[in-house]
Amino acid sequence: MADDGFRPEWAQKDFYAVLGVGKDASVADIKKAYRKLARENHPDSNPGDTAKHDRFKAVAEAYDVVGDAEKRAKYDEMRQLYGSGGGFRGGFGGGGGGGFSVDDLLGDRARSGGFGDMFGDLFGGGGGGGAGRRTQQARRATKGHDVETSATISFLDALEGVTISLRLASDAACPTCSGTGGKPGTKPHICRECDGAGYVVSSVGGAFSMNETCPACGGRQLVYDELCPTCHGSGRGTSSRTIQARIPAGVRDGQRIRLRGKGAAGENGGPAGDLYVAVTVAPHRVFARSGDNLTLDVPVSFDEAALGAEIKVPTLGGTPVTLRIPAGTPNGRTFRVRGRGATKSDGTKGDLLATVQVQVPAVLDQAAREAVEAYRAATAGKPLRAGLFEDAQG
Repeated sequence: MADDGFRPEWAQKDFYAVLGVGKDASVADIKKAYRKLARENHPDSNPGDTAKHDRFKAVAEAYDVVGDAEKRAKYDEMRQLYGSGGGFRGGFGGGGGGGFSVDDLLGDRARSGGFGDMFGDLFGGGGGGGAGRRTQQARRATKGHDVETSATISFLDALEGVTISLRLASDAACPTCSGTGGKPGTKPHICRECDGAGYVVSSVGGAFSMNETCPACGGRQLVYDELCPTCHGSGRGTSSRTIQARIPAGVRDGQRIRLRGKGAAGENGGPAGDLYVAVTVAPHRVFARSGDNLTLDVPVSFDEAALGAEIKVPTLGGTPVTLRIPAGTPNGRTFRVRGRGATKSDGTKGDLLATVQVQVPAVLDQAAREAVEAYRAATAGKPLRAGLFEDAQG
């Protein structure tokens, strides 16, 4: 059973005074004060000093509440109500005819939705116990699970962006029990293991402890004696749906796209999870990609490379462009055509990188052979590989 939930006696404790800070202290000041006091009073540094041990526990308890933004806000609200209400009965001290009964408040929280809800939900609200406790009606809102899928798009769609349809099967509330986990028509009761807190407290040694999800109710706070016959108490099922997903321009092969709120539905009013799409880009027969640039191998003949030429090359999804090949262009030289590449994140485009590939004909007719033999004879006095052997000898 959790012993770290709502405690009525906290209304009488001034946690700010315990830490030696003011009520308007910043988060940094509270943390600084806690660390200082924790070092001074830690049991390992003060063996046998019971007073310092107790002081350390008090400091840890105070920081656990006012060191957490949500807990601090609720604690301040509770303290203000306590200070102006003339005292409370049933653990808040100071009886008085004008006071409130904690048992009454907690016992009626499932019906009223007023002060009882505030106290019952305080610090993760397990309730203070007692005969007046009733079944909790409110359950925590939980974000839905993230969903992952994959999609294959064309090379052109990757560059320009595309909207695709995705068929998804994801986790959802069980259609039979609407996510409660109980058999329809039956009523739940507060989990006896965690007393409705949704978590249990386990010791990790010394004066420290940690909260863990209750193994009996799975954090739901409520349990059913008769489980749903469809989901067997999990409260979850599967749903199948089709969504339209926009793949942005410039997406790369293997990139993972995040679509917020397109994942599994949340529980109890919680937000939906996210959808992650792993994108595979199909290869193109002619073009490839290097960052934001497109690459293209351009075949040219020996005479075009040797004598120079003007040749047309294609662009992806646009009109061809003319490349001017200078005389004496070597095989493998790359020419840059600006603005004909992939779309960048800022909306501008990269470049097209066209690389010359000099082609050697596999078969020569008689006239071509005679021309090549004449070229060989004309260049016979200029051996290409003379420097190769010199360099090989160092």
